[in-house]
Amino acid sequence: MEEYKYVLIPLISIVIAQVLKTIIETIITKRFSLERLFNGAGGMPSTHTTAVISLTTLMYIDYGLNSELFAICLIFSLIVMYDAMGIRYETGKQAEVINILAKKANLKESFVLLKEKIGHKPIEVLGGVFTGIILATLLNCLV
Repeated sequence: MEEYKYVLIPLISIVIAQVLKTIIETIITKRFSLERLFNGAGGMPSTHTTAVISLTTLMYIDYGLNSELFAICLIFSLIVMYDAMGIRYETGKQAEVINILAKKANLKESFVLLKEKIGHKPIEVLGGVFTGIILATLLNCLV
């Protein structure tokens, strides 16, 4: 099992983050959505961030702060987090405006509304960072 931990722990972290995201959204909206378990975009915590940070944490634990593997994972994680807060978040805001315009122009039949929950607010990415670190540390102890 130890030889697969670099795949299994991030995958388990993804599942746990999605479950947490669904629970948090259910509490906030007071409505359960099974679809939310399978739709990873947007929300607290960031599943993408949880996954990459769990892998980065494993590299830190096993190889140390000065290792090449930790450095590669850290840079990859920073890119994913920047993308989640920047490009993907702005794309979601643009989708909201396009959907409003499409509704006003009565394009409902010929236009499929765009997905609006795509990116993350900084607090959601930070939630993913903490979730990834905690899960990787705990799950690494179990493997």
